[in-house]
Amino acid sequence: MELNYVDIIWTMIAASLVFFMQAGFAMVETGFTRAKNAGNIIMKNLMDFAIGSILFFIIGFGIMFGDSFMGLFGTSGFFNPDQMTNVAQFTALTPGVFIFFQTVFCATAATIVSGAMAERTKFLSYVIYSAVISLVIYPVVGHWIWGGGWLADLGFVDFAGSTVVHSIGGWASLVGAAILGPRIGKYNKDGSSNAIPGHSITLGALGVFILWFGWFGFNPGSTIAANNEIGHIAMTTNLAAAAGACVAMIITWLKYKKPDVGLTLNGALAGLVAITAGCQVVTMWGSIIIGIISGFLIVFGVEFIDKVCKIDDPVGATGVHLLNGVGGTLLVGLFANYAPGTEKAITGLFYGGGAKLLGIQAVGVLAVAAWTVCTTFILFKVIQKTVGLRVPAIEEIQGLDIHEHGMESYPDFVSKIQ
Repeated sequence: MELNYVDIIWTMIAASLVFFMQAGFAMVETGFTRAKNAGNIIMKNLMDFAIGSILFFIIGFGIMFGDSFMGLFGTSGFFNPDQMTNVAQFTALTPGVFIFFQTVFCATAATIVSGAMAERTKFLSYVIYSAVISLVIYPVVGHWIWGGGWLADLGFVDFAGSTVVHSIGGWASLVGAAILGPRIGKYNKDGSSNAIPGHSITLGALGVFILWFGWFGFNPGSTIAANNEIGHIAMTTNLAAAAGACVAMIITWLKYKKPDVGLTLNGALAGLVAITAGCQVVTMWGSIIIGIISGFLIVFGVEFIDKVCKIDDPVGATGVHLLNGVGGTLLVGLFANYAPGTEKAITGLFYGGGAKLLGIQAVGVLAVAAWTVCTTFILFKVIQKTVGLRVPAIEEIQGLDIHEHGMESYPDFVSKIQ
C-alpha cells in the first residue's frame, strides 16, 4: 500500500494516547492498593513497558505479523522487524509507526496482571512473567486474530482488542492470582471475605479518567487510518463507558444503600473493555446496551470472584478485563450491524445475521482462553518452583516498597495512610 501521511500522523497520535494509558493503569492500581506497596506498583507498570518494548521489537512483532505458519504464528521479521516486506499488506504506514502502535497494545496486555497480583508478588517473578507475555503469549494470539492467522480467516471480529489485549490479561490475572493465593487477612477461617481498602480513591479516579481518555486512541486509533469511521468508534466507546458507570452506580446504590465509588469507576472501565471488540461494527444504541450489560458483569462478577471463587484480586482486574473482554467479544455476535447490504457486511443474531458470527466469536474466546490459561499456568508454576512467586509473610505485612525496593513512597505520612 502507498504511504499516507495523514494516516501516519493520526496513528502516532493514537499510539501516544495508548502509551499514556500506562499512567492510567499505574494510578488505578496504586490508588486501589495500600500505600506501603505504591512504589512497587509504579515499578511494575514502568518495567512492563520498558521490557516489553525491547522484547516485542526483537521477537514478538515477528511472531505476530511475520509470514504465517499454518495460521498459528509468524516466522519472519525477528530482530529487524522494520525490514519486514509484508507490513505493507496490513497498513499504509511506515514500519516504525506500525511497530510502535502494536508495541503500546502489547504493553497494555502485560500490565493488566499487575493489579490482580498486587501486594504479595516478588518483583523478579513479575518481571519474568511480563517478559514472557510480551515475547510469546500475546504475539501468538495477536497473530491468530490481527496477523492473518486462523481466527482472522474464520471471520472472528475483535476490532481493537477485547480478546487480544484484555481477555489475555484477564485470563493471566485469574491464573496468577489463583496460584499466588490471597493477601494475608483477606479471608477469615469461615471463608468470609474482608475488604482491604486502597489508600487513595483519588489516585484511582485519576487513573480511570486517564484510561477513558486514552481509550479514544485505543479504539478509534485501531483504524490505523484517518477515515470516516473514527467519529462513530469514538461515540460507541464513550457511550458504553458512560452506560457501564451509570449501571454500576445504580446497582451498588440499590444493593448496598450507597453508590460505591470503586465499583462505579470500574463500571466505566468495564464498559470500555466490553465495547472494544465491537466498537466499529455495532450501532450507538448497541453500544449503550453493551455498556449496560458490562455494568452488571462488573458488579456481580467481582463479587463472584471474591466471595465464591475465593480469588483475591485487589483492583478488580479479572472482573474488568476477563469478564468484560469475553462478554464484549461474544456480544459482537448479537449486536453487530456493520455496512448492512454490502459485501463488507458484518451482522449479528439480532440484525438477521443468524448465529454464525456468535459461534465464531465463541470459538475464538475458547481458543484464546485455552492458550492463555495453559501457558500462564505453566509459566507461573515454573516461576513458583524456581525463583519463587510470593514474598515472605513479613515482607507482605511490612510492605513491598521497603523490602523489594528499599524505599517508602510516602516517607512523611506512612503511619497515617498505610
